[in-house]
Amino acid sequence: MAHIQASNKKFHKHPPRKQATANVKESLEWGTKIVGGVKPGVEGEHLGLPVFPSVRVAQEKSKPDASAIYVPGAQTAQAIEEAIEAEIPLVVAVAEHVPIHDILRIHSILATQSKTRLVGANCPGIISAIGKCRIGFQPLPCFAPGNVGIVAKSGTLSYETVASTTRAGLGQSLCISMGGDVLAGTNFVDGLRVFEDDPDTEGIIIVGEIGGTAELDAAEWIKDYRGRVVDPKPIMALVGGREAPPGRIMGHAGSWAAPGEPDAETKYRALERAGAVMVDHPEKFGAGMKVLLNSRANRPGMSSIAGAGSQKRGLHTMRRVTLVSRPIPSQKRSLYIKQFQAFDLLKEKSVSVKEAASGSDISVSIAVDRTALSPCIIASPTAEFNLAKSRRFPFPYAQTKFDGSPIIADAASHLGLSVSGNEKLAGLVQSLWEIYKEKEAFVLETRVGRSSDGSLEVHGARFGFDDAAYRSSGRQADIHKLRNTSEEVPEEVEAEKDGIVYIKLEGEGSVGTLVNGAGLAMNTVDALTIQGGHCANFLDTGGKATSETVKSSFRVICSDTRVKAIFVNIFGGLTRCDMIADGIILAFRDLNMKVPVVVRLRGTNEELGQKMIAESGLPLHAFDGFEEAARKVVALAKE
Repeated sequence: MAHIQASNKKFHKHPPRKQATANVKESLEWGTKIVGGVKPGVEGEHLGLPVFPSVRVAQEKSKPDASAIYVPGAQTAQAIEEAIEAEIPLVVAVAEHVPIHDILRIHSILATQSKTRLVGANCPGIISAIGKCRIGFQPLPCFAPGNVGIVAKSGTLSYETVASTTRAGLGQSLCISMGGDVLAGTNFVDGLRVFEDDPDTEGIIIVGEIGGTAELDAAEWIKDYRGRVVDPKPIMALVGGREAPPGRIMGHAGSWAAPGEPDAETKYRALERAGAVMVDHPEKFGAGMKVLLNSRANRPGMSSIAGAGSQKRGLHTMRRVTLVSRPIPSQKRSLYIKQFQAFDLLKEKSVSVKEAASGSDISVSIAVDRTALSPCIIASPTAEFNLAKSRRFPFPYAQTKFDGSPIIADAASHLGLSVSGNEKLAGLVQSLWEIYKEKEAFVLETRVGRSSDGSLEVHGARFGFDDAAYRSSGRQADIHKLRNTSEEVPEEVEAEKDGIVYIKLEGEGSVGTLVNGAGLAMNTVDALTIQGGHCANFLDTGGKATSETVKSSFRVICSDTRVKAIFVNIFGGLTRCDMIADGIILAFRDLNMKVPVVVRLRGTNEELGQKMIAESGLPLHAFDGFEEAARKVVALAKE
């Protein structure tokens, strides 16, 4: 992986649009060297820098070290492909809502070459505070040159982490965003390897969340690292989503656990066992890392800290709690169609279907393998999915035929099918794969049995489709017309109209939450639960919250009669705290709110925002520290 640290590194922007223009100005003033922008078919000048007609021309004329891609999700894959073709060493894609199949295709291209590394998509980017190189849209006031390396999934949680290490006087060496996409181009282990060899990085922080197995892979790397290195660098970590309802997508495209993937609690325990010091809130990273680095520096030979568990001495950051058991709602990752609609799609592919149940049924699915960065067959010799008995069989996205494929032979053997069953399984997988690709599904699950003539017959089906293909690209309209919002939670549908991700949580739920950023919203629910609170909802206003989205958020939260107090947790990165404060004050007055509100504002213009809240004359409680604010809102909810 290219280590963007030295100040002579250069990159180009693609393309120089309004948002990218503002970003370029900030980055140039900060010290980042930018060689120009790309606007297809246009040559000229912008901000005193050349505008190139293509990435290929930019590469030939300026030899950039990296390409920062600022285009909407629908155009991201094409821009990444152009950068790969031009052999740009590092490509950073920041867009959200990139269709899953677009990214699957990109990873199939990346697998055929060795010149280009991708960071993202759906990420803030990569930034070196030491080298003054920013490739992304990170809030620069939070950063300071220092010695802590950070690799994170969540943008807002990474900003909180950065601010915490800056306040502690440590600063950062390099911050890598793994991002919240289903298929991340760069993962935790990639970042950890960079930090191990980086002389500027003395401490390492990992910020994870639900979805995929990247945290478990990181835990294995940490165990290996701490076993083979005499003087390992201290490592701290956080995992968001420990209180997330099973099966729900929590804001980020990739923050949901597919069948066979670990939950947040499993990831937390794995990292803890590996020797990482765990925290429940990113505000604790700065002070915690300072303790660890001082302990390491002050011991003779600095070797007594090595070994699992020894890092944790003198630092207690996580209160042990009993996790609340909640009913599992129907999974909502974009769109699941009804079984009879799935059967109709299968019939169009001449697959035999019959709604039935049999103890001898097997399960066959097509899904995404986040580790292999490709589609895969998931096969289990049981009717219902069984983690212990299932196996994944990754295959290339470009694969067109399964007849005679060794993957089918391996899957058939695992399922206990006879030799003659190989051909039948190949036919079923072929049909599933065609539906998966043509309709841009993210998961197709089937329960399969034998028909009277001995052929394979689908007895049950659950098909899920990617909404990004429809929302950002206008594709698959026929599939997404099948959505019936009258059967969904009304508040969730209403919030969606304003671009807000709202999830109603089960239970007594006396605390309403309003947060900017999916990772921070998950962590807020986790941390409030640890403080003894009972959250009514998950709410992500988005990373660029405005006064209007704040007002809409209050409206939907207050529609839940269980809510006795509201906790607003905003980290002002791209969002200014004074703007949020203004939105809170206006909403409180316009909505005639009676519910007490606790507001925690950190980040850009935090002092001004806190002052506006304090002087509003309204029953609002302003804090900058998380735990103090959390204790207050929990107490208010209980009153």
